[in-house]
Amino acid sequence: MPTVTSYTEAFVVAQTAEEAVDRLAALHERATSGLSHALKNYLKERIKPDASQHRLFRYPELRLTYLCQGEVPTTVRAYAKVQVPGTYSVTVTHPKAFRNYLLEQLRPLMSDFTVQVEVGVSQQNIPYPYVVEQGDELAGSGVTAAELARVFPSTDLSAASDGVADGLYDWENIDPMPLALFDAARVDFSLRRLVHYTGSDWRHVQPWILLTNYHRYVDQFIRHGLNLLNEDPRFVRMVLPGNVLIERGMDSGETQAIIEGVVWHRYQMPAYHLIATDGHGVTLVNIGVGPSNAKNITDHLAVLRPHCWLMIGHCGGLRQSQTIGDYVLAHAYMRRDGILDRVVPPNIPIPALAEVQMALQEAAANVTGERGEALKRRLRTGTVLTYDDRNWELRWAQERPLINLARAVAVDMESGTIAAQGYRLRVPYGTLLCVSDKPLHSEIKLPGAAGAFYERAVTQHLHIGIAALDLLRNQLNSLHSRKLRSFDEPPFR
Repeated sequence: MPTVTSYTEAFVVAQTAEEAVDRLAALHERATSGLSHALKNYLKERIKPDASQHRLFRYPELRLTYLCQGEVPTTVRAYAKVQVPGTYSVTVTHPKAFRNYLLEQLRPLMSDFTVQVEVGVSQQNIPYPYVVEQGDELAGSGVTAAELARVFPSTDLSAASDGVADGLYDWENIDPMPLALFDAARVDFSLRRLVHYTGSDWRHVQPWILLTNYHRYVDQFIRHGLNLLNEDPRFVRMVLPGNVLIERGMDSGETQAIIEGVVWHRYQMPAYHLIATDGHGVTLVNIGVGPSNAKNITDHLAVLRPHCWLMIGHCGGLRQSQTIGDYVLAHAYMRRDGILDRVVPPNIPIPALAEVQMALQEAAANVTGERGEALKRRLRTGTVLTYDDRNWELRWAQERPLINLARAVAVDMESGTIAAQGYRLRVPYGTLLCVSDKPLHSEIKLPGAAGAFYERAVTQHLHIGIAALDLLRNQLNSLHSRKLRSFDEPPFR
């Protein structure tokens, strides 16, 4: 590989996936370090970058040209394949951090298809806020954001779009075609928001994600993580909000002091990361209550291309036969949240993914020790109804006919949104809820009963979610289901 300084803007053919990713990384490093240096010079000396420098403040671009030679690939993969001849391209940010993902896409493409891969500098500017790490660089400089936007590339919201994911491209008349769901500007947009909402560096987010709506699950996740750090050599550290680290081998007194010092409530949706040496750790995000939060966080997590996200939280049971503490495995969703209606209308079915459903059921059997009829009494499959109104019971007379028609067995405020986002953004998804009350049958959350329920149920529920992710790790090839892919799809998953 040539040195960074010898790169020009010309696109260069890469012979291997590794060569392509190395060049992307070098170009990105040149652009971001140059922009950062120029920004610091301006803040300190008011030296404006010239036109030649501005041409360097651009994202690298990856191009793939499918030179169809009549081959008929036999792969059943849902991703890393091209449908029609032509050129595909995408701008790329943080290629070092996304190295494994990029290699997972490029290697099979270059092996199974006659393609030419090129890397060069795009025409898409890198906005200056994306090279500012903490914001301290701007403090006390006397320079306003408006002034910086006149001197340096700034954020352009029209360039951060979900058009590919939402099918807004005319694939028959676009050249080049999109290579991935998200370009660099869209990815950088979400990476910064992940830091803001979760309170930790986006690089800590693991590819296996649990989403919950109760902080009690966090307490159990931390306890479980500490046990794994002591017992399982695969896990090396846990990252808490504020980028607080608990390393393998720390004594219990030290870890307890660290945990007690974490100010998690500073962050709207705090995240906790259990880091594994093989890259297959687990992240838990406490998303809070409501479909708006659910959409917000999954919009941003999706750019990291996780392998799966699961909703594990509480729900209201709608059937007389259910008992507080029973589980509901969603096999369908009745979406009354309204938040995604413009991009995924309610009449679009959100399919259950067989691999996820089977993993959740098997994990429930393994953790509870119950199978057959005994498991059926505890674990019910059915339709989950998701509302945007926490006090939906006040409209019960109006809602009852529709709920009855849908055969819904549980109600919550997040699951339908999270599943629809998984479908929309091509991230495998699933839902396992725990019945915490039965609002239609006078079994509501009273303080004493609720406390006893939480103490008893949360630990087991969390362990089922983590066990399901462990099972899914061995099914990666089939997990990224063709159910999530349309006939107009970029090659990258």
